[in-house]
Amino acid sequence: MNSLKSLSYSSIREALSQTKLSSLSPLYSYNQRRWLKPVDSAQTRLESRTRDNRLDKLIVQTRKLNIILEITKLMCNKKRGPFVSLQLMSRWKNLVGLNVSIGAFVGKYPHAFEIFRHPCRRNLCCRVSEKLRDLIEEEESVVRECEVDAVRRVKKLLLMSRKGCLNVHALRLMRKELGLPEDFRDSVLAKYTSEFRLIDLETLELVDGNGNDDESLCVAKVEEWREVEYREKWLSEFETNYAFPINLPTGFKIEKGFREGLRSWQRVPYVKPYERKEISRSVERFEKRVVAVIHELLSLTVEKMVEVERLAHFRKDLGIEVNLREVILKHPGIFYVSTKGSTQTLFLREAYSKGCLIEPNPVYNVRRKMLELVLLERRHSKELVQTHEEEKDVEIRYDEDWEGERDGDWVLPILGK
Repeated sequence: MNSLKSLSYSSIREALSQTKLSSLSPLYSYNQRRWLKPVDSAQTRLESRTRDNRLDKLIVQTRKLNIILEITKLMCNKKRGPFVSLQLMSRWKNLVGLNVSIGAFVGKYPHAFEIFRHPCRRNLCCRVSEKLRDLIEEEESVVRECEVDAVRRVKKLLLMSRKGCLNVHALRLMRKELGLPEDFRDSVLAKYTSEFRLIDLETLELVDGNGNDDESLCVAKVEEWREVEYREKWLSEFETNYAFPINLPTGFKIEKGFREGLRSWQRVPYVKPYERKEISRSVERFEKRVVAVIHELLSLTVEKMVEVERLAHFRKDLGIEVNLREVILKHPGIFYVSTKGSTQTLFLREAYSKGCLIEPNPVYNVRRKMLELVLLERRHSKELVQTHEEEKDVEIRYDEDWEGERDGDWVLPILGK
């Protein structure tokens, strides 16, 4: 009987507790939700950031150009003549990252590619247009001519590094952004042995004494801006000594206390990128040094933009072993991260105006010409049709000396009558 009584008492107790909790649960859950602190992470900042439509559009256009250049590179690697059949090109869809067929993509850009029917085998073939081929050759020649500037960029990166050395693989990934030729290891590093030295196969360092004589190598790009602000705007040294140019995007919401926080951050001192001093343990000063290093690295690139993944390969060498994306997104007036395309691209905001570089360079000018040619798409294509009709009588030779399996062997040859 006692056991039955204890069971009944316990069941009554549980029932009463459940009714109390159920009656209090709405108020309890409301209080919890009311005082719940919003999550502030790199992902939430990335999703809630103010978009820059012009820079996003530039990334979409640049991705199309990169795909076209990748297709061109694959076509040039084939030792089968000046053209490739569309049937063979269809295998490259996944290699270049397309979600449409190669034929549909190539046909959209008649100024970059010429599609024609083979006079003997009667299958559709494709070749690079003369305009695009000339621009690719022009870019290669301009890169060779600007070799001295590229060497200077590499030297500045080495001077900015923590131990005076860089990983060659990281340089290889950022070869295009730094204006280096594709074979920079053999053409540049082997040529300038008085400047650089390979410790092992994948580590590069400056030759002893190099870079110390030229003081201009140890001056960051932001220092030039500070000098102009100090001289022309009559600002005090206290205001400009550690400040950065701020260009907030259109539509950016300035919340309460934002200006005061930004003003105090601009005055925070830090160890500058080229200074050989002990780095402060203060979180605010260390993060500001990381901002300065990324700012200088972007200033050294040709187009003032770089993929975040490639930038991450310099974290250890440059002493910026932090969550780069989180630091970058804290400063929307200095950097902009575009998520268009398959990767995240980082821009130096002060270098761009209306989607174009404010201070262009020879390599950028050639790449801009390529982009403009691609953006024509099917516009002004009537002129191309007329030139193709004039060239119809030109015989396309199919030499017997070409190596490997020939394009279009799956089509039966049509014998001339």
